[in-house]
Amino acid sequence: MPAATMSFIMLAAVTRLSRSAMLDALNSEYVTMARIKGVPRLYVVLIHALKNASIPIVTVMALQISHLFMGAVIAEQIFSWPGMGRLALEAVFARDYPVVQSVVLFTSLIFCTVNILVDIIYAYIDPRIRY
Repeated sequence: MPAATMSFIMLAAVTRLSRSAMLDALNSEYVTMARIKGVPRLYVVLIHALKNASIPIVTVMALQISHLFMGAVIAEQIFSWPGMGRLALEAVFARDYPVVQSVVLFTSLIFCTVNILVDIIYAYIDPRIRY
């Protein structure tokens, strides 16, 4: 139940962004040119449009990782679910500084790892991006 409550909000944002990015990509000139050349519609949508529309989608999904951690604190407290968020909240109230530091370090490592993976995915999606 906590995972469902946190995912519905994020799902709505990703869905709206996916729709607008795909509409922009489908109205671009390279898609029109591919259709004129006779490329099948499914191939045009999946290969040409979706690949170019996926860059902002991946960006938003990476930024939502921080919202996921913040929402975990609230959702775990409401549903009495044991987890990292509840551990952090109980450590703050108990003034257990080593546990608070450990939770902050762990979540920041996850956040940095996700951002590095997103940069690698950018290079895979768009070959024009070089590092």
